[in-house]
Amino acid sequence: MGVASERSLRSQVEKWLGPTSSAPVRVTRFSSARSNQRPCVRVELLLPTGPLGFFFFRHRDGTWCVFPPETERLAMHAYQGTGRSE
Repeated sequence: MGVASERSLRSQVEKWLGPTSSAPVRVTRFSSARSNQRPCVRVELLLPTGPLGFFFFRHRDGTWCVFPPETERLAMHAYQGTGRSE
């Protein structure tokens, strides 16, 4: 199994919620990408004791994780000039 398949949404759901043959799993929320945010989904496992939900966040490299991607921060760049004016 390749690294990409190990980070797919399906593989992450199976990793965190376990095999789902006996308990139904459903997506209860989907947030599409906005200009400053990545997509995320809420997946819920229906247990006899009540629902158990996890949020999964899509990262820039296409992987899904239970933690949100790091936000991009503003940065200041300095460029060295020649010191001569033309």
